[in-house]
Amino acid sequence: MCATWMAHTGITARIIDKRGTKIFNGQADGLQCRSLEIFDSFGFADRAVKEANHMMEFSMWNPGPDGKLRRGDRIADTPVGVSRFHEMVLHQGRIERFFLDNIKKYSEKQQIVVERGILPLEISVDEESVEDEDAYPVTIKLRHLTEEEAAPEQSKANTGVSDGLFRSNLAPDDTNDLVRNTSGLEGREETVRAKYVVGCDGAHSWVRSQLGFKLEGEPTDYIWGVLDVVPITDFPDIRNRCSVHSESSGSLMVIPRENGLVRFYVQLNAVKPDASGRADRSKITPDIILKSAQSILAPYTMTYKHCHWWTAYQIGQRVGTNFSKSERIFLAGDAVHTHSPKAGQGMNVSMQDTYNLGWKIAHCVQKRAPRSILKTYQSERRRVAQDLIAFDHKFSRLFSGKPAKDAADEAGVSMDEFKSVLQQGAMFAAGLTLNYGRSMLVAKDGDSKEQGDGTDVESSDSASKKVVAKQELATGCPLGMRLPSFQIVNQSGARPWQMHDWLKSNGKYRVLLFAGNVKKPEQRKRIDKWCEEAEKEGSWLRQHVPKDAAIDSVVEILTIHSAPRQDCNLLDDFPAVLHPLRDNDMGWDYNKVFVDDESYHLGHGKAYENYGIDPEKGCVVAVRPDGYTGYIGELEDVSDLKGYFAGCLLPANA
Repeated sequence: MCATWMAHTGITARIIDKRGTKIFNGQADGLQCRSLEIFDSFGFADRAVKEANHMMEFSMWNPGPDGKLRRGDRIADTPVGVSRFHEMVLHQGRIERFFLDNIKKYSEKQQIVVERGILPLEISVDEESVEDEDAYPVTIKLRHLTEEEAAPEQSKANTGVSDGLFRSNLAPDDTNDLVRNTSGLEGREETVRAKYVVGCDGAHSWVRSQLGFKLEGEPTDYIWGVLDVVPITDFPDIRNRCSVHSESSGSLMVIPRENGLVRFYVQLNAVKPDASGRADRSKITPDIILKSAQSILAPYTMTYKHCHWWTAYQIGQRVGTNFSKSERIFLAGDAVHTHSPKAGQGMNVSMQDTYNLGWKIAHCVQKRAPRSILKTYQSERRRVAQDLIAFDHKFSRLFSGKPAKDAADEAGVSMDEFKSVLQQGAMFAAGLTLNYGRSMLVAKDGDSKEQGDGTDVESSDSASKKVVAKQELATGCPLGMRLPSFQIVNQSGARPWQMHDWLKSNGKYRVLLFAGNVKKPEQRKRIDKWCEEAEKEGSWLRQHVPKDAAIDSVVEILTIHSAPRQDCNLLDDFPAVLHPLRDNDMGWDYNKVFVDDESYHLGHGKAYENYGIDPEKGCVVAVRPDGYTGYIGELEDVSDLKGYFAGCLLPANA
């Protein structure tokens, strides 16, 4: 994910991986709504949608009054209407392939590839130069492994340990050696200097260990096995996502996958932790996992002839104390938070860590933003990790616990409570409840320290500290949250689009001008005045754009008005800054002005209503490069808009 940002923003980077090969089986497989929205913003969600198994229904099985297993309830797997996408499952190796193909497509100059069979040996930071924008303060020593050394150990293949390390923005003398033929390099060591390093190297993170950072938390007593098999069974809901609570044999979860595969998460009641609190996973076999599953599913039967992958794990819930070293070396994913896999959060939250971080690093490398924005990575993502652990703690307890026999059984798990937690947590699991606190990137009211993790993430620019957005102008665009997507219609061509179709992950901020009813004279005056201010030298728009760059290269204006489309004309009703001339004499840009009106074939999107915006007066909404709402104001609040961007962006060089 982080390398994909580098490819889309033109930043030189390398990816190194200890493994000698890609992942062929196992590992994570769940894709939540927000992850698919992000894939779509990079341009490859369609590949996942075509290949994945679509999860539509969740069934809950538990003992009836007679003690026999029965289906207790069915609900939608993903909350209805929250996103264009719903939960899907697909092998991690295919997801990685989509990323790598996309990186190749967008990194022709940088030639970003995965360099396999490379082991990091040492890493250090020159603290005296960390604030120097031109410095390469991180030094890392690497060794090219032999083929035998790079081969994954069987134990690691089964336990899902990742050994990836991402390093961004190399020193100039390293940029010509990105695609390496490892033949003949075995055993060779090299030293690389980098501006930034991101350690995405799993729960046993080498980078975290080198930095001396810790994970806080404890393991639980719950031991689980995982089977990826083609089942032979009479269980009726085998192609639905299911929770199964047996009367006395434990619990399991059914995850139907692509190509007839099914993943079973199986509680192993027969396996107990030792005196140290750890279970000996070397004694767990596929046969032990299968027998536990058969006992839980009884009287239904289940066996298999084809097993693609298996593993075992002990639930541990931990969060890192630090997410970065001097905002030069960062940790992401399992390197800073570990939890159970049953809520489908591991890969999704990990990808969203680096989705949050990648564009910020790119902006700093490009000298587009102050380095202080990098502090928002920890303040924003550590809170997410803490919320995830809290959710996982509750969900795992309810999933692993013995079902209550009746209302008086206080020691047992209430199936009504399980359903309630599942439904309440569905939006969180979908990745749509993330709510970032105040910082220079989110103009909420209050103190940034109160809304983060105690880190001051305000800009040093005094003007930006005074900017407080007006949430009441767009109640459906919560500040600090991902902008929802609703249908809008192109003014010139009448084609319907989703708002998210125009929030591509290319490093640009967007200013959404909800222009209201442009056919009303008073509203037209407001729009003309707003555009005049944007066009001025040193305005909130022009002060951040290099003089030789396109006007929309840093901040892009997208207009959504509410007047009847057929009563309006692009050139007559909208100033030129809202549809600027494209480079190379390519004419006006007809893809920047939209309307909230009826589509010939897809009805009315009711965007103004859904965004909670006055259709007559409109407002201005600033959206971060990662799609999260940062600022909301009136058309007259030009100084506030300028102050907001003064905190996010640096003035452009002449």
